[in-house]
Amino acid sequence: MAIWDKIRGEFVDIVEWTDDSQDTLVYRFQRYDNEIKYGAQLVVREGQSAAFVNQGQLADVFNPGRHILETANLPILSTLQGWKYGFSSPFKAEVYFVSTRRFTDLKWGTKNPLMLRDQDFGLVRLRAFGTYAIRVHDAAVLLRELVGTSGHYRTDDITDQLRNIIVSRFADLLGESNIPALDLVSNYDELGSFMASKVRPEFNAYGLELTKLLVENVSLPAEVEAALDKRTSMGAVGNLNAFTQFQAATAVEAAANNPGTAGSAVGLGMGMMMGGQLGQTAAPPAAAPAPPPIPQPVQFFVAVNGQQTGPFGMDVLATQAQQGQLTRDTLVWQAGMAQWTRAADVGTLTALFGATPPPLPPQAP
Repeated sequence: MAIWDKIRGEFVDIVEWTDDSQDTLVYRFQRYDNEIKYGAQLVVREGQSAAFVNQGQLADVFNPGRHILETANLPILSTLQGWKYGFSSPFKAEVYFVSTRRFTDLKWGTKNPLMLRDQDFGLVRLRAFGTYAIRVHDAAVLLRELVGTSGHYRTDDITDQLRNIIVSRFADLLGESNIPALDLVSNYDELGSFMASKVRPEFNAYGLELTKLLVENVSLPAEVEAALDKRTSMGAVGNLNAFTQFQAATAVEAAANNPGTAGSAVGLGMGMMMGGQLGQTAAPPAAAPAPPPIPQPVQFFVAVNGQQTGPFGMDVLATQAQQGQLTRDTLVWQAGMAQWTRAADVGTLTALFGATPPPLPPQAP
């Protein structure tokens, strides 16, 4: 009897997995060459699922709970191993525990700056960073597509590929959005939501669900940020003349509090002189007088057969006068005139008729 108990002890009768790590996606149950006892208990905790693999072929998948490993609970494995009429002997199978909990605070970011054309800065280089969260939603797909025969599969084994997907899609989105670099901060939520919708199908192809994607920062190059800081400082100073006078007054007060210091009088004089020079430099230059308006060409409207024509410039009116189309009695008008007037009565047009001979007198009968 002792020998039989020893043989029975070689068989695993409880299959379970407890994990203290925070990065394990899949763990293969270690049997140490022991077979699983028929009727053994399978314990699947919350945040886990268990998959049986028979000779490299995925069989049954179990959700959280306590399961008795019998023919009724292992329909696929029973078929693969040929348990047609029931089975009561130990059996061999690989058991993979898959963590279905949510893995948070996974990092993504650009390895190299993204070259973009910006409305404010022209060509600019941007870097982007953020976090995302995933969980396994299809253990079978994950085992087929990623895990293979690995006995311990961690998030580090897949995060590089997931990060590359996110960065590639983010670069495409940023280029198409045409959002100015200085306005990106007000669109982080929208960018994150839209990015999640774009990359989620690609995550699903690995059996993973993207539950959250956040854009934490889109930064300009250090040189551009330093220039913006200087511009912000100038804005904080406000009136540069008043600021210079304040600095000079502060220097006077400091010198008065230290009368025994060598060269204090000289320093005070130099400070006041420099303050005056800086004040003059900061004063805005007098505005140059505005040039007179450019003279506009003279134009007139001409009445022809009761119809308004034009406006015509002086060169066209001169030609019409030479051809007899414009006569002294032709009515004309231009902006500023109260009413239509004979061309001969408009001083500007009088010169047009100086060289035009008057009409011939009627011939004697």
